[in-house]
Amino acid sequence: MKIKIVSKPGTTAEVKTGNWRELTYPVIDHEKCIGCDLCAKICPEGICFPTGEKNSQGRVYYETDLDYCKGCSLCAEICPVKCIKMVEENK
Repeated sequence: MKIKIVSKPGTTAEVKTGNWRELTYPVIDHEKCIGCDLCAKICPEGICFPTGEKNSQGRVYYETDLDYCKGCSLCAEICPVKCIKMVEENK
């Protein structure tokens, strides 16, 4: 049996997979974000990252790269301050 590979291994950064999302995507309230890094640690796609910018509390807040987000909502579930809300996708 031969398997035909569509893309080469290690090309995830070149292949945007965010269009696989069906229902929701994360939106982060930067003012509520405490920079705990839990979203980045739990994200299976590695799309949560610190921006380097600070909110009014002086904490570096996080953002998401929706080009690769699959909408799994793990980030919203783990957030201790509930600053990540899953918003309905309008495609």
